[in-house]
Amino acid sequence: MSITPISGLPPTPSITSSPVSSVSPTETGFADALKDLIGAVDSSSGQANQAIGKMLDGTGDVHEAMIAMQKADTMLQLTVQIRNKLVQAYQDIMRMST
Repeated sequence: MSITPISGLPPTPSITSSPVSSVSPTETGFADALKDLIGAVDSSSGQANQAIGKMLDGTGDVHEAMIAMQKADTMLQLTVQIRNKLVQAYQDIMRMST
């Protein structure tokens, strides 16, 4: 039984032949993305508190306050889920080494 080789494929590049790209100062890293997310959650919570204050003063609308509260709640839930995934990934990595 004869096996014919596959032809017409380009050669695969060597791992050492490609230069290692460095992160430019304009690119944001993972830590920066987390800082931005936490800042956005904090800002959203502050906006919800302001909307509730305006509603209680009578200068704001109930609908605006509810929308701001739901937005803050949704952003907080997203942040908690991201934290849960990070903790789970860390635990999986730590379990691999043992």
